[in-house]
Amino acid sequence: MRTRNEEQYQAKKIELMEKCFECYADNGFSDVGIRGLAKACNVNSSVLYTYFNDLDDLIIQSTAHCMAKVEDEFMEKAPTDPEDVMRFIDEIPYWTAKKHGKKYRFMYQVYTHPKYIEHGKKFFEGVNKRYTEYAKQLEPKLGIPYEIITPLIFILIRASVHYALFEDDYYLESQIMVLKQSVALFMEKYKNASLEKNE
Repeated sequence: MRTRNEEQYQAKKIELMEKCFECYADNGFSDVGIRGLAKACNVNSSVLYTYFNDLDDLIIQSTAHCMAKVEDEFMEKAPTDPEDVMRFIDEIPYWTAKKHGKKYRFMYQVYTHPKYIEHGKKFFEGVNKRYTEYAKQLEPKLGIPYEIITPLIFILIRASVHYALFEDDYYLESQIMVLKQSVALFMEKYKNASLEKNE
């Protein structure tokens, strides 16, 4: 009996998840079946069942994988020092809308569907933990406690996703204005506290 090369298996599974997710994001639920997914992946339909139990399993796993990847790309652009924060806040909503807009739209189709809503709750519990970890990484770079950075990340993500979904300039601009004012106040507060501590 042939033994499976786990590394190759996982690499192929990731490739299939990303291609299937892209296919769904381009076409939606209703217009894509197993044959359409197989065609997008350039494989036989039976190959997909080697990696996933059924279409539901494929949708759940590919959505979680691809949206976690979007988060990672988002945070790779995170500011590395206080001077870069405002640039990040100004640019990131437009960048992510252009690059990931259709992925956000499909994600919400999946996670608000009655069939998958429990998986959505689980995914967003993970989001809460991951954003907290991102905030902890940013704390020493920005000089703001992670407990304050975490909700600011949520505000920025929510504004960015809303813009990606609906291109609502008024909502985005109002959220960004308040966010930038809050960040500026916190940066000033903790800068002054640091100066006083060192005197």
